[in-house]
Amino acid sequence: MTKFDKLFNELPESIECVLITSDINRRYFTDMKSSDGTVIAFRNKAYLLIDFRYIEKARAVVKSAEVVEQRKLYHQLAEILRTHSVKNMAIESQTMTVSQLNVLKKFFKDMEIIDTDVLSNAINSLRMVKDSYEISCIQKAQEIAEKAFEGILTFIKEGVTERDIAMELERIMMLNGSEGVSFETIVLSGVNTSMPHGVPSDKKVRKGEFVLMDYGAVYNGYHSDMTRTVCVGELTDEMRKVYNIVLDAQTAAIDAARAGITGQELDLIARSIIDDAGYGEYFGHSLGHGVGMEIHEKPNASQSYNQILNENSVVTIEPGIYIAGKFGVRIEDFVILNKNGCINLTKCAKNIITL
Repeated sequence: MTKFDKLFNELPESIECVLITSDINRRYFTDMKSSDGTVIAFRNKAYLLIDFRYIEKARAVVKSAEVVEQRKLYHQLAEILRTHSVKNMAIESQTMTVSQLNVLKKFFKDMEIIDTDVLSNAINSLRMVKDSYEISCIQKAQEIAEKAFEGILTFIKEGVTERDIAMELERIMMLNGSEGVSFETIVLSGVNTSMPHGVPSDKKVRKGEFVLMDYGAVYNGYHSDMTRTVCVGELTDEMRKVYNIVLDAQTAAIDAARAGITGQELDLIARSIIDDAGYGEYFGHSLGHGVGMEIHEKPNASQSYNQILNENSVVTIEPGIYIAGKFGVRIEDFVILNKNGCINLTKCAKNIITL
């Protein structure tokens, strides 16, 4: 069964045709990376319309759709629609712009354009559950990221800047096969670690400071995501206490993570440990999120996500404590959920590391 077959199984029978234009979803369904292109799919056939820049690669790579060289997109789409004699077409409401939708409605006046969330929700539902190939790519991306962590431990020392560390992490990942970075690498030190998503600066690392690194690699379009917090020199008693609270919260959440638990329940397990320790006000973000072809995708492990987490979903477990003007700690792994628990894809150490 192809991904297109699975998609139509998720959709109401009344939907005859779907139009996929977003880069991520186009790659998900065709295994073809490109900055442009259009997928139009029916219950019995799919097409990828793509321009001359990508046509040779598309013909070699794409197996799930007929590849058509794009010349006059809307005329070609109209001809395909006439061939299949359909009366409606669902679009990606969550990614298509208003301008793009207006052009479609203008060009296909006799076609019912279904602009509700039905297609986007169906795609999100498919992408939440990873198959063996997707999991293997995510594992490879994580292996690349962990090689960077091993290498960075000998690089971090007093006097290097946050920016230096970020660039070195990215360099090592690229040398080991990463397509790029999962997101803008976060490296923070000292008081800056209290900003969960701060930006690396020219601040130099000093003795007695935490260094927080949140980063990931990309392999065949699939992302990894990890955070480690290390210390240059000796920790204060408070730093050690906070680190261990975060580690306890993360360990408890990983132990509880399984298919069938809700994202809300999983978040609460870690959050209650931090609350009970007196640091609840310093944990202001969600416990975790889905990871796949995007660094943030469904499902979530958050206070507001009361849906059940599915088997073979990949979810981050990343509690943190952030004390403004002092320091912050975050520890992040990501796991594959199954009926009996989870498999932790993050293998590198989580004990307190001092450099």
